[in-house]
Amino acid sequence: MVTLMVTDGWQQARDKVVQLWRRVRPEHAAAVATELDSTRAAVLAAHQSGTTVVEQALREEWGRRFVELLESHQDAEPALRAILADWEAAPGAQVVRGDIHLEAHAEGNGRVYMAARDQHITEQ
Repeated sequence: MVTLMVTDGWQQARDKVVQLWRRVRPEHAAAVATELDSTRAAVLAAHQSGTTVVEQALREEWGRRFVELLESHQDAEPALRAILADWEAAPGAQVVRGDIHLEAHAEGNGRVYMAARDQHITEQ
């Protein structure tokens, strides 16, 4: 889920996860929506600063949440798998397999922007 937070498909995935929570734990759905939004903000900030530790910690945290959800509501597993499958099958979804080697050289005031996944540049 954390990986989806920096992609164009984020909003749809977020909405489906909130919908899932509404179905199995309706009393927590609003809090999950807020927490997903704040987690996304933290992931985007970490990407901008180049910090990978934050993203890994958030992956683990959300992994625990999904495990807890599935332990108490095993019937939620197909819905969660469907969310991930929808994202992977979406037009323009990026699938990276194998090793990636990126190399760039810039001179003078040149800039290089490289990504092995989605890339969002917001500077003007």
